[in-house]
Amino acid sequence: MTTLLLIRHGENEYLKKNRLPGQQAGIHLNERGRSQAAALAESLKKLPIKAIYSSSLERAVETIEPLAKELGLEIRLRPSLMDIHVGEWTGRSLKSLTRLKAWSTVQRAPSRFHFPGGESFLQAQERVVSELDAIAAAHKKGMVAVVFHADPIKLAVAYYLGLPLDNFQRLAIQPASVTILGMHEAGAGLLAMNLIPPFSIPLK
Repeated sequence: MTTLLLIRHGENEYLKKNRLPGQQAGIHLNERGRSQAAALAESLKKLPIKAIYSSSLERAVETIEPLAKELGLEIRLRPSLMDIHVGEWTGRSLKSLTRLKAWSTVQRAPSRFHFPGGESFLQAQERVVSELDAIAAAHKKGMVAVVFHADPIKLAVAYYLGLPLDNFQRLAIQPASVTILGMHEAGAGLLAMNLIPPFSIPLK
């Protein structure tokens, strides 16, 4: 079994102000986010983590840097782990987006939605799952940390649990949380979800 630790990045000003960042570069952790990253490192540093993978966006990399330093591991960047490409919605406030007619589709039937100038939720799910499958195949019988973004994590969990894509919005992934998947040849199992530091994961 491969154990995947799916880690959401910490807080940043876009998250704090409820703006949609999408794949925009140059968004860094704020003070609270850096504190969350340190707490993650403290909670995870004793685990037998063999490799660390990250979205190439700064907010993800900065979240995992303290743990990488503790473990002496390199951070392997994977652009396919980036957040959803929201196109013309990039940088817009959630308050303004909720006024749009399309917002109800995003929440109630996301499988039918394609971000204008961006990608669909299905496309995002396919690229993230493909990357996670490749990571699991490369680290059989090992534990791997993967840090990326809320919606892609929810889409991945929904896929591996066999949930319809239209139900993925029912899942919750908090900033700097850890969700754990056990990846087997015959499928995947959810071992824990939305763990917030400080926490303890028993060593096996």
